[in-house]
Amino acid sequence: MTDDHTKSLEKKLPNNQVQSNGPKSQKVMTNSSTTTVSAQPKPNVTKTAEPQIKKVDIVIAGVTYPIYCPVHEQEELRSAVSYINNYALDLRKDAPSLSQENLLVLCCLNLYEKIHANQRDGEDRLQQDKQSEALLNKIMKDAQSIL
Repeated sequence: MTDDHTKSLEKKLPNNQVQSNGPKSQKVMTNSSTTTVSAQPKPNVTKTAEPQIKKVDIVIAGVTYPIYCPVHEQEELRSAVSYINNYALDLRKDAPSLSQENLLVLCCLNLYEKIHANQRDGEDRLQQDKQSEALLNKIMKDAQSIL
């Protein structure tokens, strides 16, 4: 808003008070008197640029889907689409009579299983690392007690 617009705005306050929003002073009127209060100028607020969203048409198993994606994530989206499309096409080779919807459900379930198995493997590796570290610490402690 410009200063001309802010000068013309008035707000009703409780107890029949009126506040005028000007850039340099504010007038507050009570039931019996008017008081002028100095106000500091409003700081300039710079808005941060919002990420640009772009419509991207993706193709999975021969069907095109419109996706709205932030511009900076398009490469990652295309990489994901390529992986999922290849996975869905491989499933379609094994079950050519599946509808697109059923194919995508099966694809999601299989990909979830892969993710879950990967997480379990990661947890197993973490547990093995802890056991290895505990064993190494015990060996070092035993070796120091011998020396």
